[in-house]
Amino acid sequence: MRNGGQLVVECLEGLGARRAFGVPGESYLAVLDALHGSRIDFVNCRQEGGAAFAAAAHGKLTGEPGICMVTRGPGATNASIGVHTAMQDSAPMILLVGQIATDMREREAFQEVDYRAVFGTMSKWVTEIDHVDRIPELLSRAWTVATSGRPGPVVIALPEDTLSATSAAAPVVGPIAIHPAEPAPAAIEEARRLLAGAERPLIVLGGAPWDRAASEALMRFAEGSDVPVITSFRYQDQVDHGSDVFCGDAGVGMAGSVRGLLRDADVILALGTRFGENMTDGYELLSVPDPVQKIVHVHAGDGEIGKVYRPALGVTASPERFALALGAPVQGSWSDWRRAARKAHLSFIDKAPAQPGPVDMVAVCAHLRERLAGQPLVLTNGAGNFTVWPTRFFRFTPGMRLLAPQSGAMGYGLPAAIAAKLERPGAPVICFAGDGDIQMTLQELATARQAGAGIIVIVVNNGTYGTIRAHQEREFPARVSGTDLVNPDFASIARACGLHGERVESTGAFAAAFERAMASPTGALLELTVDKEALTPYRTLTQIREGS
Repeated sequence: MRNGGQLVVECLEGLGARRAFGVPGESYLAVLDALHGSRIDFVNCRQEGGAAFAAAAHGKLTGEPGICMVTRGPGATNASIGVHTAMQDSAPMILLVGQIATDMREREAFQEVDYRAVFGTMSKWVTEIDHVDRIPELLSRAWTVATSGRPGPVVIALPEDTLSATSAAAPVVGPIAIHPAEPAPAAIEEARRLLAGAERPLIVLGGAPWDRAASEALMRFAEGSDVPVITSFRYQDQVDHGSDVFCGDAGVGMAGSVRGLLRDADVILALGTRFGENMTDGYELLSVPDPVQKIVHVHAGDGEIGKVYRPALGVTASPERFALALGAPVQGSWSDWRRAARKAHLSFIDKAPAQPGPVDMVAVCAHLRERLAGQPLVLTNGAGNFTVWPTRFFRFTPGMRLLAPQSGAMGYGLPAAIAAKLERPGAPVICFAGDGDIQMTLQELATARQAGAGIIVIVVNNGTYGTIRAHQEREFPARVSGTDLVNPDFASIARACGLHGERVESTGAFAAAFERAMASPTGALLELTVDKEALTPYRTLTQIREGS
C-alpha cells in the first residue's frame, strides 16, 4: 500500500522524470515527503513563476516533460506564466498543483481555485485526480498528452485527501511508445513537385528539439537544392548558421531581407512552424486565409494545419520524418534568389555600426562569437529589445541551443539557464537579460547557487524598459512615462547570492571580465553599462523619436 503522494512520485520515476522544479507548499506535503530519498532531483526555486519557466525550458531543451510542483491558489497562479510560455513554445510540461480536499469544494475554501477554468485556455489538458487509484492512469495520460502531437503543458490538481489516501495500485513503468506519424509517400511526391516548379522557393523551419539525423537530412536537401532556409521566431538554433542556405529568422523586428523572402516566395515548405503573429509580421506578409504563396505545411498537430492559412498541401506528420523522407535534392533556376538572401543576412550582422555608449554590444557579441565558437553552448533570454544580441548576433552551429520564449515573457532567461545548466553541466550556459527583464526573476540567482548551476548572466543595463520606450518614442515622442528604471547594483546582488559579480563599464573591459566569469565555479553575473541610445543595432533612440 502507498499513499497518493508516494504513488505520484513512483509514477513520475517510472515515466522517466529525473528532475522537478517547484516551491514547497503544505497542500502537497505527501508528495514532498515521497521525494525524500527518491531518484527525482527537486530544485527548490524562489517563486513559482521561476519554477514554471525552468520546467518549460527543460521541456523545450530535452523533449521530455518538464515537471513543476506548486501549491494551490497563489502558487498555481504564479506558475501560470510558465504554463502559457510552454503552450506558445509547444514545450512538453506537467504542472502538479496541490489542491483543497474534495469535501471542501464550492465553498471558496482557503486558496481554492477552479483549475480547469483558470488553465483551460492555456494548456493542452487540465484534470483533477479525485481517486487515488487513478493516479497511475492519469499521470500516464498526462505524459502522453504533453509529448504527442503538438507538445505542450498539462495541469494536474492533486487534492489533499487524494494524496493522503492509500492505494494498492501499481505505479506505471515507462511512457507509452508512440511512433511519430510518417508522411504519406504521395505527400512527399506532391511537395517535391511544388518545389521543383517554383521560381522562388523557401523553407521555413520551426519547433524544437529537432534530432540530429532529421536536421542533417533537411540541410542536405536544402543545400543540394540551393533553397534558402529561414527559421521561425526563437528557433534560430535549429539550423547551422554556417550553411550558405541559412538566410535569417522570422520574428519580432525581423530583417527586411527575411520579410522580403516570405512576401516574395512562391512556394513555402513550412516544417513544424505555427505561422504565428510574429513570424508573419502581424499576419500581413501572407494573406488570410488564402495566401498568394503556395504553402506546404507539415506539422505534427492536426489542429495547426489550416488554422490561419489554407495550404496548397497540408501534411499531418512529424516534420522530422518528413525531412528524412524528402530524398534527393530538386533542381531549379533560383540560385540568384538564394545568394541574394544569404548576402543580405550576413550583412545584417557583419555591417552593424558601432553602438553609442560605454559598452558596445556589437563588439561584445563579436567577441563572444569568436570565444565560444564550436562549443556546445546554450543561450537563454527573456523579453526585451536586448534579445536581438543573443538571437540575431550569434551564429548557431550544431550542438548549440537557444532557449527563448515565443510568448514574449520577461524573466524567462534566468530560470531557463538554470534548467539548461542542470541538464548540461559541462556546457557553457549564458543568460542574456535586460535590466527590466532580470528583475522579474532575479531571486532565482539564489536557486542557481543552491542547485549548483554555474551559469553566466549578462545583464544589459540601459536604465529603461527598452521595448516599451521604443514604442513610446515612436507613438508619443519625448513624452516618457513609466519606462525609466532606477536599478539596484546587480553585481552586488549576485555576490550576495554566492556568484561572481562584476560591473563592466567599457567595451575594452569585457573580454577579461568574461574570462573571470567563465572561471567562476559558482557562476557569475556581468552587469554591462549600455546607453539608452543603443536601443536597436541600427536606429538610436533619438532616430526613433525623430522618425528618421
